[in-house]
Amino acid sequence: MLTKALFKDRIINKGRILDYGFEQVEGDYIYRTAIAKGQMQLTVIVKNNNEVDTKIVDSESGEEYVMHLVDAATGEFVGAIKEEYESILRRIESYCFDKDIFKSKQAHEIIKYIRSNYNDELEYLWETFPKYAVWRRKDSRKWYGILLTIPMEKLGLEGTDIIEILDLRIKPAELEEILDERKYFFGYHMNKKNWLTICLNETVPFEEICRRIDTSYELAAKNKSKSYKK
Repeated sequence: MLTKALFKDRIINKGRILDYGFEQVEGDYIYRTAIAKGQMQLTVIVKNNNEVDTKIVDSESGEEYVMHLVDAATGEFVGAIKEEYESILRRIESYCFDKDIFKSKQAHEIIKYIRSNYNDELEYLWETFPKYAVWRRKDSRKWYGILLTIPMEKLGLEGTDIIEILDLRIKPAELEEILDERKYFFGYHMNKKNWLTICLNETVPFEEICRRIDTSYELAAKNKSKSYKK
C-alpha cells in the first residue's frame, strides 16, 4: 500500500506539518483538499504515532471512493485520481516528515545535539545505502560525522545483530591512545588514521561522544589538513 511504503521510517515534523495546512485535532493532524477538479475531496489524517490514513469522498453524494486503491482499476478518470492522490501524498511526505532511520536513544540524542549546536541536518547521499547519512560543515563542506547501521560482525564483534555506529574525525595520535576495539574502533569505511567509530550502545557516555563531535567538527574546518577524500 502506498501510504505504508511512502511513510515508512518517517517521523512528523510538527512545525512544518502545520505550516503545510494541516489542522491539529485531538493529537492527530488533518488535511483536506479538493481533487478531480472539485468532484472529490481528499482527507489525509496523520496520527501522533506517525501512521497515515486517507479517505476520498464524492463531493456531491458524500460516498467514499476507493477505486484509486485497486491496482487493477483502469480508465482515464481513475488514472487521473491515482496520479493526483499519489502526487499530494508525496508532497506531504517530502515537506511534513523527516527521515527516522536511526532508532537508538544515543542516535536520537546525537541528532538533537548537532541540530542544536551546529544547525546541521543529516544528509542521505546514497540511494543504495539508505541507512548511511552524513553531517558536514557549511563552510568547508567537509564531513565531520557519519551515522550508519551495520551488522555487528562488520566491526569484528560477535553476533549478527544490527547496530548503529558513529564515525568521527580524530587526531591520529589520540586514536592510537584510545583504540580498544570495544568502545573505540578504526573508522568504518573511512581513513583509519583519521577517523574512529563508536557503537551507539551506551558503552561510550553521551557527554563523551559530544566532546568528540566538537573535536571532529573543528578538524573539518577549512584550515585543517585533508583526511578523507570523497
